[in-house]
Amino acid sequence: MTDITYISEEGLKNLKDELENRRKVIRVEIAARITAAKELGDLSENFEYHVAKEDQAQNEERIIGLEDMIRNAKIVEKKSGGTIGLGSTFTVETAGIEKMFQMVGATEADPLSGKISNDSPIGVAFIGKGPGDKVEVTVPSGAVEYKILSVE
Repeated sequence: MTDITYISEEGLKNLKDELENRRKVIRVEIAARITAAKELGDLSENFEYHVAKEDQAQNEERIIGLEDMIRNAKIVEKKSGGTIGLGSTFTVETAGIEKMFQMVGATEADPLSGKISNDSPIGVAFIGKGPGDKVEVTVPSGAVEYKILSVE
């Protein structure tokens, strides 16, 4: 079973750019480091060699992950009005403070910039709700109530 990667067009472009950079730049840099470390001699006690090999393994693992996400990507179009879904931008009020969020797929989530994942507890609570609805989300510090002001 494959996991669908919900992502915006910009997010997909960023993944493709990262993949190309890892294949064409980082991979080459690591290979050069491995070659240079091999020239230092005894590999069993060669710290630079072992670090470069570990970096190589991590880079290859990330490449495989990126290829998987790109292959299983489903573009989410910006949604406006109505109820909150993937791609929606919406404004809420909590404790007298207005906040704006955008509902995105997990790969693009960045809570500090207002991008919340549809898979996160707060994202799940908002899905399908509309202006005027109140949503209560349980967080480590307790329950937080949000009132949805608008969905764009």
